[in-house]
Amino acid sequence: MLNRDDIASRIPHQGSMCLLDKVVRWDSGHIECEAASHRAPDNPLRAHGRLGIACGVEYAAQAMAVHGALTAEAAGQGSSTPRVGYLAAVRGVSLHAQRLDDVDGNLTVRAERVMGDDNNIVYSFEVAAGTRVLLGGRATVVLDASMAARIGGGGS
Repeated sequence: MLNRDDIASRIPHQGSMCLLDKVVRWDSGHIECEAASHRAPDNPLRAHGRLGIACGVEYAAQAMAVHGALTAEAAGQGSSTPRVGYLAAVRGVSLHAQRLDDVDGNLTVRAERVMGDDNNIVYSFEVAAGTRVLLGGRATVVLDASMAARIGGGGS
């Protein structure tokens, strides 16, 4: 199990923007995290005094980022220079609530690697509170997007 400091050392989000509190379990295809930051009055994603349900996508994206870092470490790629990942697309998102900040319990954030290669990964994700699924969907993550643009002719 990893704590918040362990998570923050593996993703670019720091301070209150690191939304996850712990990694409960993970393997090469899955990750499950827990978070309580949705109830924090200073949550940086709050707008107009509330935390909308769509902000759950950011919780899932951070779980995917931690998963990528952990699987890279397990493959011997080290953690000193983690690859930069970009959330390129989110599809099939189902929202089953209006807000996150009024959820009493901790959030469980799950992501499953559905397919991918060295630079493009598709995850399915779910954010839940207890047995209640709050949102879910699929996300495409592109790693080192600037390198891909240069190779594809987007640079000089």
